[in-house]
Amino acid sequence: MDITEDYWSKRYQEENTGWDIGAPSTPLKTYIDQLADKSLKIIIPGAGNAYEAEYLFKNGFKNIYILDIAKVPLEAFQKRVPEFPSKHIIHDDFFKHQNTYDLILEQTFFCSFPPLPETRKAYAKKMFNLLKPNGKLVGLWFDFPLTGDMEKRPFGGTKEEYLSYFKPYFKVITFERSYNSITPRMSNELFGIFKKDY
Repeated sequence: MDITEDYWSKRYQEENTGWDIGAPSTPLKTYIDQLADKSLKIIIPGAGNAYEAEYLFKNGFKNIYILDIAKVPLEAFQKRVPEFPSKHIIHDDFFKHQNTYDLILEQTFFCSFPPLPETRKAYAKKMFNLLKPNGKLVGLWFDFPLTGDMEKRPFGGTKEEYLSYFKPYFKVITFERSYNSITPRMSNELFGIFKKDY
């Protein structure tokens, strides 16, 4: 399976981006709307077109970073939001990225990786390492069974499986079926808040 830059760039060039809803997802927008501290250092990995980052930026959050392995969506984002600082647009492999943040927002990133236990464990560990003490990982995870098809993204999973990866690293603040998902994803998303508890 190819998870390289070429693969993802081609998906964007061909507009083969079924995960892209063209706006911030409602659960994440609702979470953002209750954040009082606009100085939080926030990253969105696998950001793609980064609608959540645009929403944050236009609502007074300035310490935001977006990361993607593909240049195509990052370049499109820079054109769409030209005032967003270019040094906060990171073209990199998530697993190689080095920095720490107060908050990581997850939106259809986890589900893009091969659904192998070692990959999912590596994701949880990397999220932990990218967070400052008491930092939070907040986002949405698809709540539907894996099909066994190793090419058909997005890849799902179960609440119990996800918790088996996250609990070794995080305090679980909440991880429940999202009540305000967009209609096409209703009953298929789990909303989670995980805290690096030290």
